[in-house]
Amino acid sequence: MSEFSLHIDGMHCGACVRRVGQALSATEGLEVKEVRIGAARLASTQDPPPVDSAIAALAAAGYKAQPDPADHPGA
Repeated sequence: MSEFSLHIDGMHCGACVRRVGQALSATEGLEVKEVRIGAARLASTQDPPPVDSAIAALAAAGYKAQPDPADHPGA
Protein backbone atom coordinates (compact mmCIF):
# COMPACT_ATOMS: atom_id res chain seq x y z
CA MET A 1 0.00 0.00 0.00
CA SER A 2 1.45 3.36 -0.99
CA GLU A 3 0.78 6.56 0.94
CA PHE A 4 0.71 10.15 -0.24
CA SER A 5 -0.24 13.56 1.09
CA LEU A 6 -2.17 16.46 -0.36
CA HIS A 7 -2.03 20.14 0.54
CA ILE A 8 -5.60 21.47 0.55
CA ASP A 9 -6.55 25.14 0.25
CA GLY A 10 -9.80 26.56 1.59
CA MET A 11 -10.18 24.52 4.77
CA HIS A 12 -10.92 26.69 7.81
CA CYS A 13 -12.82 24.63 10.40
CA GLY A 14 -13.95 21.24 11.63
CA ALA A 15 -16.82 21.18 9.16
CA CYS A 16 -14.29 21.54 6.33
CA VAL A 17 -12.28 18.64 7.74
CA ARG A 18 -15.43 16.46 7.78
CA ARG A 19 -16.43 17.49 4.26
CA VAL A 20 -12.95 16.76 2.88
CA GLY A 21 -12.87 13.42 4.69
CA GLN A 22 -16.24 12.46 3.22
CA ALA A 23 -15.22 13.46 -0.32
CA LEU A 24 -12.02 11.46 -0.10
CA SER A 25 -13.69 8.45 1.54
CA ALA A 26 -16.12 8.27 -1.38
CA THR A 27 -13.23 8.09 -3.86
CA GLU A 28 -12.61 4.58 -5.13
CA GLY A 29 -9.19 3.18 -4.35
CA LEU A 30 -8.41 5.52 -1.44
CA GLU A 31 -8.09 4.92 2.26
CA VAL A 32 -8.12 8.09 4.35
CA LYS A 33 -5.38 7.97 6.97
CA GLU A 34 -5.68 11.52 8.34
CA VAL A 35 -7.41 14.79 7.50
CA ARG A 36 -6.52 18.05 9.22
CA ILE A 37 -6.93 21.68 8.26
CA GLY A 38 -4.83 22.20 5.15
CA ALA A 39 -3.77 18.61 4.50
CA ALA A 40 -4.75 14.99 4.08
CA ARG A 41 -2.74 11.75 4.27
CA LEU A 42 -4.07 8.95 2.09
CA ALA A 43 -3.22 5.38 1.17
CA SER A 44 -3.98 3.28 -1.87
CA THR A 45 -3.34 -0.24 -3.10
CA GLN A 46 -3.45 1.04 -6.69
CA ASP A 47 -0.18 1.61 -8.52
CA PRO A 48 0.12 4.44 -9.23
CA PRO A 49 -2.14 5.80 -6.49
CA PRO A 50 -5.18 7.77 -7.72
CA VAL A 51 -3.84 11.22 -6.84
CA ASP A 52 -5.73 12.87 -9.71
CA SER A 53 -8.98 11.25 -8.56
CA ALA A 54 -8.46 12.58 -5.04
CA ILE A 55 -7.76 16.08 -6.35
CA ALA A 56 -10.86 15.92 -8.58
CA ALA A 57 -13.04 14.78 -5.66
CA LEU A 58 -11.81 17.71 -3.59
CA ALA A 59 -12.41 20.14 -6.47
CA ALA A 60 -16.00 18.86 -6.71
CA ALA A 61 -16.35 19.54 -2.97
CA GLY A 62 -15.04 23.10 -3.44
CA TYR A 63 -11.40 22.73 -2.39
CA LYS A 64 -8.15 23.16 -4.32
CA ALA A 65 -5.56 20.47 -3.65
CA GLN A 66 -2.08 19.61 -4.82
CA PRO A 67 0.32 16.76 -4.07
CA ASP A 68 2.79 17.30 -1.25
CA PRO A 69 6.20 17.82 -2.91
CA ALA A 70 7.84 15.99 0.01
CA ASP A 71 6.26 12.78 -1.34
CA HIS A 72 8.12 13.27 -4.63
CA PRO A 73 11.68 14.39 -3.85
CA GLY A 74 13.41 15.91 -6.83
CA ALA A 75 10.17 16.42 -8.73
